[in-house]
Amino acid sequence: MADFGGGDLDAFRTEVRDWVAANFPEGLKGKPNPAMREERSTPSPDQEAWRKAVGAKGWGTPTWPAEYGGGGLTPAQGRIVQQEFAKAGAYNPIGGMGVMMFGPTLLEYGTEAQKQEHIPPICRGELQWCQGFSEPGAGSDLASLQTKCEDKGDHYLINGQKIWTSGAQYADWCFCLVRTDTSKKHEGISFVLFTMHQPGVEVRPIPLIAGNSPFCETFLTDARAEKKDLVGPLNGGWTIAKRLLQHERSGLSGAGGGGYAGGRSLPKLAKDYVGVDAQGRLADTDLRTRLILNEMDGRAFQQTAVRAMMEAKGNSGPSAATSIMKNAGTRWMQDKAELTLEIMGHQGLGWEGDTFTGEELGAVRSWLGGKATTIYGGSQEVQNNIISKRILGLPDLSQNN
Repeated sequence: MADFGGGDLDAFRTEVRDWVAANFPEGLKGKPNPAMREERSTPSPDQEAWRKAVGAKGWGTPTWPAEYGGGGLTPAQGRIVQQEFAKAGAYNPIGGMGVMMFGPTLLEYGTEAQKQEHIPPICRGELQWCQGFSEPGAGSDLASLQTKCEDKGDHYLINGQKIWTSGAQYADWCFCLVRTDTSKKHEGISFVLFTMHQPGVEVRPIPLIAGNSPFCETFLTDARAEKKDLVGPLNGGWTIAKRLLQHERSGLSGAGGGGYAGGRSLPKLAKDYVGVDAQGRLADTDLRTRLILNEMDGRAFQQTAVRAMMEAKGNSGPSAATSIMKNAGTRWMQDKAELTLEIMGHQGLGWEGDTFTGEELGAVRSWLGGKATTIYGGSQEVQNNIISKRILGLPDLSQNN
């Protein structure tokens, strides 16, 4: 690929557009990303071909370092890749927790050997990761976790239980918080990695009312973690966990409930479903106003998110600003999902069946899944507490009761 260096973005956009036209299978156009579904199935030849093509190009993780399999692009070039995918009705087949949370964290805190081992498979979409944080007695107060990790000389043994382990039944690896010192709370936690494909790991999916579930209980009985898979210093996992949650909240602020529209903008979707007046404007004036307001909220959020991301690069530690971004972003995306279903009318009410298009079914699933984004990754109320104490400097009233 030519070295644009952030200069000729028009030429880069043309390159991306031509590449997508040559590599994106026509049969996948406008179809929902299979990775966004709760249930998993064997990928089709087209899905597998698209994943391999994007992975080889590094454009699934466009701004990650090229030496680890990323695209090595500037933020501006990365946005162009996203825009051209959307225009072509294409989805990014490289995703999951490895991309959204673990990968960015390992790039900051991992050793060179850890980066070389774990980052390239994430960039190629070859392995799935899950997060071992919450426990039955340690949810909002995560630092109360009790899963025990013992040093056995050349390896660690882990015993305990994790809950709400999203995608654990499909995961190859887990990044996990464990207790390595029982005499301290936050300073007794370490961050370790282990393979899910071992006898000491038992996963039990938690049934939800909708049927299939991404959430699981995970039981660890003498599960083994290698010494080389301790990330950061022993008992230094809490700092890494806070940074990872920053990445998670940043990702969740723009994920789920996004009003999936097969690459179409909401105004274009509305014109297709609702119709236009004699002047080519959306016929429903009230809907037109609400769409404009949502577009304004979205652009303001995206520009603020980019600024916060650039500022975070100069910080030595995690920033509480991600709590603001998560609350604002998830609310915006939920509103966008509601508008999408309103636009589709009765066609936006289907769960399955031949009378609904893949785009319509994807919109419903995205809307339902997006309802959880204000809960997981730190609920709206938890983020408000963080904003109150760490950004506004307000007193912690709970300590006075």
